[in-house]
Amino acid sequence: MNCQKEQAEDFYGVLALSIEFDEVVLQILLKIFKREKIQDCLEFLSQDQIQKQVEQEILQLENSSLLSKDQMLQVGKKNIKKITDTLKKIKGHDYNKQTYSLEDYEEIQKELIIKISWEKKIIVFLKFLVHLTALDERYIQCGSNSFHLLVQMKVDLKEQCFENIRIRNTSLIGANLVRCDLSGSEFENIIISGMNLNQAKLFNCKWRNIGIQEQIMLYSHFDQVNQVCFSPNGKFLASCSVDNSIKLWDFKTGKIKSILQGESEIKSVCFSKNSTVLASCCGTFLYLWNLKSGKQISKLIGHMDDINTACFSPNGTKLASCSDDTSIRLWNAKTGQQQLKLEGHEDYVNVVCFSPDGTTLASGSDDNSICLWDVRMGQQKAKLDGHSSCVNSLCYSPDGTTLVSGSSDDSIRLWNVKTGQQKQELKGHEGGVKTVCFSPDGITLASGSDDNSIHLWDVRMGQQKAKLDGHQYQVNTVCFSPDGSTLASCSDDKSIRLWDVKKGQQQAKLDGHQYQVNRVCFSPDGSTLASGSADRSIRLWDVRTGQQQVKLEGHVGWINTVCFSPDGTTLASCSDDMSIRLWDLKTKQSIDRLEGPSSLQNVDIDRTILRICQNPILEAQGALILKGEFVNYQGVDLKSLFKSKGSFILINYKEFKQN
Repeated sequence: MNCQKEQAEDFYGVLALSIEFDEVVLQILLKIFKREKIQDCLEFLSQDQIQKQVEQEILQLENSSLLSKDQMLQVGKKNIKKITDTLKKIKGHDYNKQTYSLEDYEEIQKELIIKISWEKKIIVFLKFLVHLTALDERYIQCGSNSFHLLVQMKVDLKEQCFENIRIRNTSLIGANLVRCDLSGSEFENIIISGMNLNQAKLFNCKWRNIGIQEQIMLYSHFDQVNQVCFSPNGKFLASCSVDNSIKLWDFKTGKIKSILQGESEIKSVCFSKNSTVLASCCGTFLYLWNLKSGKQISKLIGHMDDINTACFSPNGTKLASCSDDTSIRLWNAKTGQQQLKLEGHEDYVNVVCFSPDGTTLASGSDDNSICLWDVRMGQQKAKLDGHSSCVNSLCYSPDGTTLVSGSSDDSIRLWNVKTGQQKQELKGHEGGVKTVCFSPDGITLASGSDDNSIHLWDVRMGQQKAKLDGHQYQVNTVCFSPDGSTLASCSDDKSIRLWDVKKGQQQAKLDGHQYQVNRVCFSPDGSTLASGSADRSIRLWDVRTGQQQVKLEGHVGWINTVCFSPDGTTLASCSDDMSIRLWDLKTKQSIDRLEGPSSLQNVDIDRTILRICQNPILEAQGALILKGEFVNYQGVDLKSLFKSKGSFILINYKEFKQN
């Protein structure tokens, strides 16, 4: 501690020399340095010509000082000598070698700030050092440390010109640079969280390895986003929208890998098993996309009405689609050629799914029937009649021997896939069955209904194990935890419930959402449950305790889907607000405590970021960006983030003049 105080006092002693500097002389020197394109300021200051140039500049000044011109000339002579001596001392000082924004220098910072805060001339000299980075690379580190200190002291830096400055290895958290000109600036390894760049000019900047503790927001669609899903290999996220497009995202970097444009609303997307091909349902067409090149492989034409869903076979060689035209089509996933047209239904086909071994395809329809199709022969193996209303959902057991169907006739039916015979009719619901789900071991089946209840069924015995009452309105989703011990459900009653599958009892009621909850899903390790609601928020819940871990706000429309990445580190959400957001869950422990600074309570900002980072949000409303680079530590191009904050990404200088 004493050593750090001594270091602070030592450097303060160096900075204190600037108290005798005249601000006008510092401004003149910078002007001369820039005009002469000086790269070694000490060598230039040692030359006789600098004195003459300073004198000429002083003589041209008008009302710049209370001193007379003769007095200013004398001041100039003395100042040049003192400035030169001070720059020599700083050049070899620890302040020009180390990064003072690190925790190791925290005490030194505090001591310096206490001593400097009331010394206006030292503050002016620190600004001089910042500007000097644009010219003499020997002073980049001390200039970077000076910029950090100025920000820490909350010195007014608004509306200033910082063209071409080179700042490295420091933190500028919370810097207020409103309407500043930072054109040509080079930032390397800088933390910019909470920086205010409203109406700043950012032309031809090179900002690399930038640190910013905000979630990546993928905002590119122009209308409601219907679905997002991760690829099986966890590398990509696909989103589809009413705006007729699919966006393929590299979710680790946040970059758009491809924009796959359709011709009408895209209802759903699905990945092949090896994550090389993406299929999309777009009106009456299916599209296949090469994920490596981002190019369309083929446009699959054949359906005569809207396609409702599509799915790849387990081995990825085939694609099945179903449509309101009452048909199912099988396509070669590699060539896009139609292999088979499967006809047999007499009304809309709502859902298709492959058996685990890929040999059989099941389809459910508004004609109340289910059909089983031999994928290799293209023939109907069986037509499963029994339901008296439309079939809403289908699900194979993990071993592929049993198919379960849920219908608007309030019943669930279990079918023997091999014989096509009904094994059991499970009755108990008093409303349409919206969702069915097998437990990971295939022993238990869960069903959710419009009658507000959930039922657990023993598949082997064909009997109801438990009726889970609690929800006040229809149940929208049910899902098992990865180990099968817990069932999660969500409802229009605004609540989420966790149920002990073995006991058939409610473990917890998770309250917090203000409107209906549309979707819940477990993290891959089962420790966290994510929920998305019509109240525009996403919540993360601790499954063990039932406590809310964090509230993720930021969407301005209903949340339609939430899903975890395969490694569980990222959550994706899509909304009616036309955006997809990716939430970094690695720092979940620190999220719990963060509410954001009270000073921002009355500001119209994105509250989500205050919830999930330790620093206030980046502001860049009206900032002008022309060319240049803005890249974070992971290689993410931050221009999309700036754009979402209200910045203007200009194509050329002519566009800037027009605006």
